[in-house]
Amino acid sequence: MFSERTNRRRFLYTSGGGGLAIGIGSSLPSCFLHAAESATGDEDRILVVVQLSGGNDGLNTVIPYADDAYRAARATLAVPRSEVLAIDDDLGFHPSLRGIKDLLDDGQVAVVQGVGYENPNRSHFESMDIWHSCVRKDQSRTDGWIGRALEQFTAADGGDVPALHLGEQQQPFALASETIRVPTVKQLEAFQLRGADSPALRRLLNGPPTPAADQAGGDLLGFLQSSTQGAISASQRVTAAAEGYQTDIKYPQSRLADQLRLVAQLISAEMTTRVYYLQLDGFDTHAQQGDTHAILLRQWSDAVAAFLRDMKAHGHTDRVCVMTFSEFGRRVAENASAGTDHGAAGPMFLCGGGLNAGLIGTAPRLDDLQQGDLKHSVDFRSVYASVLKDWLGTDPDRVLRGHYETLPLFAGA
Repeated sequence: MFSERTNRRRFLYTSGGGGLAIGIGSSLPSCFLHAAESATGDEDRILVVVQLSGGNDGLNTVIPYADDAYRAARATLAVPRSEVLAIDDDLGFHPSLRGIKDLLDDGQVAVVQGVGYENPNRSHFESMDIWHSCVRKDQSRTDGWIGRALEQFTAADGGDVPALHLGEQQQPFALASETIRVPTVKQLEAFQLRGADSPALRRLLNGPPTPAADQAGGDLLGFLQSSTQGAISASQRVTAAAEGYQTDIKYPQSRLADQLRLVAQLISAEMTTRVYYLQLDGFDTHAQQGDTHAILLRQWSDAVAAFLRDMKAHGHTDRVCVMTFSEFGRRVAENASAGTDHGAAGPMFLCGGGLNAGLIGTAPRLDDLQQGDLKHSVDFRSVYASVLKDWLGTDPDRVLRGHYETLPLFAGA
């Protein structure tokens, strides 16, 4: 039990050893402190990034079903023409993408074709690093593109973190910033205050600094105090989200769906968080790709479709954009293990309201390959530039450290 006479500095130090009463962990005070300084107040659009880790086979995601070269290259993996969900006379979705196809028919999907970069690197780590940092490994990089974007957001009330990573994986480098720390949240409960005496904790931390604290480590106390007050505010609203969120939308049973449902809860709680980052692993399909890839695509498609139906039901359709990418596509020809090896260009997907729905750009040609891989026609940083400028309202050149032409992804842009 704490009292007004408790030495707050002693409490903050000693409670750290026993598990500070904030659920996110030791990084929380910093991230909330910076969030209060950098969240924007004049823009309420939200970006949800879904990373398909392992290198998604774009050729069996958006399928050139009318091209004989596709079937010639994939004796066992080619999806039968009768099963393809046709987009037009040449291209169609994998049959697992029923949810994405329905969203496309509803005007909520833009497919950017042939996305990649010059001199593609087929290493998972290095290629993902390029997508996250927007530079090659021989160039200095201390932060990621989203982290740099967060630094440009202006302050807002509420103290919510500007971005959240949901999942148990290592936090993506894309979120790294020199001034803002982004928390990783595994479960909603981990985002809330815990402890046997939270009301007393609030009184303690909300009180004025003590002379003792000012004399011995007052800066540290003030830092933790101001940060924790922001944490309390955000935690209270997250708690309200958990208690007040209701939906008639049935989410599929998958980890990604659970995470997107959590995002829906936080958005419905009017959190000012502008970027959510999620990952779906398992796309490194070197052997027996067919069934595995179908399951993964269905998980992604059904989860995103449920999430956007939920957003529509709660009136957030025009506020939310889900951007999906993978570090590279697969090679055009299947290998001897009924799988595909690391390749180059692939499609990106944007889902939500406010989009120019449909196919964007030119489909890669199967008769014009580069070392057996699809050639890219769109630099991934052009997609980022479009999202930054036309969706998040941020200067893309500063974030991307160079100029990249934007694409007609968003209506009215």
